[in-house]
Amino acid sequence: MNKVVACIDDSPRAAVVCDFAIWASRLLDVKLEFLHVLDRHPERASVSDYSGAIGIDSHESLLEQLSALDEERSKLAQEHGRQILQAARQRAESAGVSAVDTLQRHGALAETLLDLEPETRLVVMGQHEHAGVSRWYLDQNAERVVRSLQRPVMVVNGAYKAPERFVIAFDASATATKMVQMVAGSPLLKGLDCHLLVAGDPGASVRDSLALARETLESEGFAVTEAVRPGEAEQVIRDYVVECQADVLVMGAYGHSRIRHLIMGSTTSTLLRTSPVSMLVLR
Repeated sequence: MNKVVACIDDSPRAAVVCDFAIWASRLLDVKLEFLHVLDRHPERASVSDYSGAIGIDSHESLLEQLSALDEERSKLAQEHGRQILQAARQRAESAGVSAVDTLQRHGALAETLLDLEPETRLVVMGQHEHAGVSRWYLDQNAERVVRSLQRPVMVVNGAYKAPERFVIAFDASATATKMVQMVAGSPLLKGLDCHLLVAGDPGASVRDSLALARETLESEGFAVTEAVRPGEAEQVIRDYVVECQADVLVMGAYGHSRIRHLIMGSTTSTLLRTSPVSMLVLR
């Protein structure tokens, strides 16, 4: 696990992804790799056989032209991707990062990141919208990456600002306890103000777990603020990160089966779509 992988494209949020990845690679003291994936689009219309209507020679000529056009589009897309990667490399080097790589791949983003997972310590990607692309597709893309990988994923939102304060959404589950231990043991968020937030009406066991989580973080030098707020988790978390002016929301990845989340939904999934700040999702 010796690199931060930053997933970039031609969206306006690519620069924010670059800057968060630069920030993370410095703190983790690992190599930075910019990744650009050329996704194949299965929605392209297929060419039907109209040779009986227009003549076999005309049909073959059309296929040749379409094939040449497809090849030219592919070349242009690759060159555009190389330019995006080169701009990202220059941005990182101008910021003082010396260990920078670039990688261009064909395929789907989640599958590509799975191939890179053994060497990856953190993935940084953007949550953004393109004109003509539904928010549903983009949400599913981010969720697919978070569900697929066993590595931390940072989904950035808004303009870049070096983080000063973060919120851990804590529910006393095994995932949340492990998440606290990961934060405490990592240099990524060291030195930042930490808020431990419990949404709902916690019982005694949750309060005990909250106290233990606080001790774990304070033993590693974090300044910790506890907060317990009644209400629905998604709304409570969104309101609190705005109230305390947090820069990052830390959450655990999915703790239950995919089928359950298809039926019931997920706090993590919802906040991937609606969080007003960048999210760091840990397993």
